[in-house]
Amino acid sequence: MDKENILEIKNLKQYFEPIKGYTVKAVDGVSFNIKEGEVLGLVGESGCGKSTVLRTIMGVYPPTEGEIWFKGNQISDKKVFAQNKKDVRQNMQVIFQDSAAALNPRMKIEEIIAEPAVVNHIWKGKKQIQKEVGELLEYVGLDQDVMEKYPDELSGGQRQRVAIARSISLKPDLILADEPVASLDVSIQAQIINLFSHLKKAHNSAFLFVAHDLSVVRYLCDRIVVMHQGKVVEMGKTEEIFLNPKEEYTKELLDAILMPDPLYERERRSQSKRLG
Repeated sequence: MDKENILEIKNLKQYFEPIKGYTVKAVDGVSFNIKEGEVLGLVGESGCGKSTVLRTIMGVYPPTEGEIWFKGNQISDKKVFAQNKKDVRQNMQVIFQDSAAALNPRMKIEEIIAEPAVVNHIWKGKKQIQKEVGELLEYVGLDQDVMEKYPDELSGGQRQRVAIARSISLKPDLILADEPVASLDVSIQAQIINLFSHLKKAHNSAFLFVAHDLSVVRYLCDRIVVMHQGKVVEMGKTEEIFLNPKEEYTKELLDAILMPDPLYERERRSQSKRLG
């Protein structure tokens, strides 16, 4: 049985006019979908429009044109969004690149993680909040004494773990992750990527994983959407795109990755010969 679409983007356009008479087509006719439990990578160089797509889905920018459907509701329509606001906010969570800016510096970690569930009246009472937050901290690999600390008392990797714990507190249907490891040291990146991999296996949440690092995307994602200058240039299953990219731009992106294992290139060349 085919899985249902959690998110569907139809001909999305996001134009800006920074100077009168000059239009920037940041997103220009983008379409894709994400199935239940699927991890979709949205990739491309900085400035290609991928983060703008994510912010438009979040509602930061109203789309210039096109439709955004979430769980069968067209949330790009203001009236429909207003009718489904609670469901959208519960079932669509975001993890940002800069956890330091995303976490309220005046709130303790316990309050930060608990806030979505408390606001939505899911967790009630100090005892339940401490129990749930404690379990989430343990799940993301943090000690429970972190509860009483503030964000600026934590390392970048610890803050990102807190952001992940907060994002999964409501067991959402979709998590939007905007370059979630890009600002971390390489060793910490590996730990957070492993955590995402565990989340993928343990939960049925779908992910939209925005990244410019294709090696991260290959490890985590089921399918990839490649963007260039505001448009989708290629889309397909992760291994198919890595082993047999069709578009020249995708090939250039792949060639820019520093591959530690020469087996990758042999595998890719062998696959290309078989397919073409």
